[in-house]
Amino acid sequence: MLELPPLSLYVHIPWCVRKCPYCDFNSHESAATIPENDYLQALFRDLTNDLPWVQNRKIHSIFFGGGTPSLFSANAIEKIIQRTETLIGFEDDIEITLEANPGTAEQQKFADFNAAGVNRLSIGVQSFNNDHLSALGRIHDSDNALKAIEMAHICGFERFNIDLMHGLPNQTRAQAVSDLETAINTGATHISWYQLTIEPNTAFYSKPPILPIEDQLADIQDLGQQTLAKADFEQYEISAFARNNQQCKHNINYWQFGDYLGIGAGAHGKITLPDQNSIIRSAKTRLPKHYLNQDTSQLTSDKPIAQDQLVLEFMMNGLRLTAGVKKDLLNSRTGLSTDQIEDKIEQLNQEGFLKHHPSYFCTTELGARFLDTLLQRFS
Repeated sequence: MLELPPLSLYVHIPWCVRKCPYCDFNSHESAATIPENDYLQALFRDLTNDLPWVQNRKIHSIFFGGGTPSLFSANAIEKIIQRTETLIGFEDDIEITLEANPGTAEQQKFADFNAAGVNRLSIGVQSFNNDHLSALGRIHDSDNALKAIEMAHICGFERFNIDLMHGLPNQTRAQAVSDLETAINTGATHISWYQLTIEPNTAFYSKPPILPIEDQLADIQDLGQQTLAKADFEQYEISAFARNNQQCKHNINYWQFGDYLGIGAGAHGKITLPDQNSIIRSAKTRLPKHYLNQDTSQLTSDKPIAQDQLVLEFMMNGLRLTAGVKKDLLNSRTGLSTDQIEDKIEQLNQEGFLKHHPSYFCTTELGARFLDTLLQRFS
């Protein structure tokens, strides 16, 4: 039977200084001035429109993503936080994360974000190698990145994430490991480390760079995981590593098939409706100019996840976690029973893709390496 899971909030700020050639997110290069106040009003209308989906829950976590959310003033971010707390309410230990670009980092602004209620930063470093940063089209250099991380410390952020990519154009094994070692030495408590992929509708897709070959990528992955493990970083998800129990609560809610409201241009949400025995996915209109139009700012498309796709959707999220996902969540968060997939699970156990465990679905090392192949069995 469907039960209501924790509820998070995703807030999308669509503007950035410059569009990166690998980026397929809904981001748009900003004009001289960003219509901050108009966008705030549109967000407030959007949030109010989504209130029926709250269903008497409080907000578990908030994530400001983009684009570059740190382009907004701390005052604007504070107003969004305060409006959300007034309209919905917060759980006692709420996590509020804001993505920041080192190229737009200012010490006073970081301090103001912290005072506004942001208690976790995610700093989009991508690399500490200036040649690689240039190839990725980033607006910052290595010194800017290190300075932004120093600011996070000074301004009182006990929790912050460093975003890094690997498998970059002309990147060697040693360079990939060096990026990780630099991040570790900054005192970060969380590192997101993921492989560059070439996505459609990006500049790199039209003009692909030369990337490391498959054997090099496998070596980089192995060496990187060893480097992080030696520094007491626990890999708790495919591309997420944390020490001192500083896992990202917001993303864990995604991976455990929790619910989230998505507000902002192009924002996505997932909502459980037990009374209708349904789970829906929502999407907001993408273009900022349409979103800012009062008549269309609440334009939302939503549709239920088909029953025959629920197992795939659940596994696609839960099996990203290295510790797996509890079997009883399959029933409470999809309404399905493990009996319905028992034959597939047993077959995957026998083939070495899933571990035998009485209360968890969890991949083996082989299953984690070939997760896409594993997931096809549930489609």
